Amino acid sequence: MNLSELFQKPGLGIFATAGADGSVNTAIYARPRVIDEKTLVWGMTDGRSYRNVSVNPHASFLFKEEGHGFRGVRLVLERLKVEEGGDMLEEIRKNTSEVVGPGAGKAVTHAVWFRVVEIRSLV
Repeated sequence: MNLSELFQKPGLGIFATAGADGSVNTAIYARPRVIDEKTLVWGMTDGRSYRNVSVNPHASFLFKEEGHGFRGVRLVLERLKVEEGGDMLEEIRKNTSEVVGPGAGKAVTHAVWFRVVEIRSLV
């Protein structure tokens, strides 16, 4: 599975995290930045997903390609690092403002890097 190619396709992403107490959260998320086949980066706001990965480095991302059937992936992830400044965060903010609307990128306050632990099919 080539993640760079997969995440160029339209589709829906669901990010799943759990807090320190085990409480679970799911959220619709944009496709990640692919650094390489084992490293992905998402921009995050100060919401529940970010708070959860701050205390529990394990997360999951489900991506379903647009269209009929169940093409896509389920990724098991482990947080590597968080950046609150720098080129990656600025690139994500710029892209968010272009896609969502002017100024939307200001809400993105963290670039969170993950290692891909496992790649699974949707079904």
